[in-house]
Amino acid sequence: MDNNVVKGKWLQLKGEAKKQWGKLTDDDLDVIDGEKDKLVGKLQERYGHTKDAAEAEYNTWEKSFRS
Repeated sequence: MDNNVVKGKWLQLKGEAKKQWGKLTDDDLDVIDGEKDKLVGKLQERYGHTKDAAEAEYNTWEKSFRS
């Protein structure tokens, strides 16, 4: 899924992101607003991931929504 598609479907995907990453707050998800870089940054901040690990986790999550 293209990053623009994630951003466009963010309202629907927000709940899925919350299930995947329970440490992210509703405020975090509002700030992220479907932007990959912001989500990766919050994963680093909340979970202590390296940038590469956070991006890999995002990519795995994002692939689960491809049809």
